[in-house]
Amino acid sequence: MRLFAAVLPPSEAMDELGSAVGELKGIAGADRLRWTEVAGWHFTLAFYGEVDAELVPELSARLERAAHRTEPFALAVTGGGQFGHGRALWAGADGDLRTLRLLADRAEAAGRKAGVDMGEHRRYTPHLTVARSREAFEARPYVEALHAFAGRTWTVAELVLVRSNLPTSGVAGEQPRYEAVARWPLGGGG
Repeated sequence: MRLFAAVLPPSEAMDELGSAVGELKGIAGADRLRWTEVAGWHFTLAFYGEVDAELVPELSARLERAAHRTEPFALAVTGGGQFGHGRALWAGADGDLRTLRLLADRAEAAGRKAGVDMGEHRRYTPHLTVARSREAFEARPYVEALHAFAGRTWTVAELVLVRSNLPTSGVAGEQPRYEAVARWPLGGGG
């Protein structure tokens, strides 16, 4: 199964970002972008890719320990930017980014120790993808509009293991479906 560890913003934060993204869709050329669905918005901490079923229990145990060792922390969706030479538009994060990066490092280490091929380590850049394009696009107006966005602060209280179900219908524009496989409270809380 295709898995990743993530932080999921609460619905209030998603609603605020949804309003901002709605305004972005009014910018000239926005119809050429593939806008991600609100249900798919998340901060990926570690991407595991295809994971053999026999590795999932060990990965889950290690993620549970990572969550237990990380205290809850404040986070907000703010700002934005682009990746991939103008092929992905994202919203950023603000708040306790040190702890967010620590949790991302722990989630990556959990995968490695569980036997998941994690590839090359890269410094974690917190982002929530809001649009993609097959071709480079002029991202400046979108990035400038997102720069002014500052959502409410919330407390990140859990680490989530998510299964990504890729589209199979062949219908243009179909989005992946995400399913929470497991959730662990941060700091060992209930």
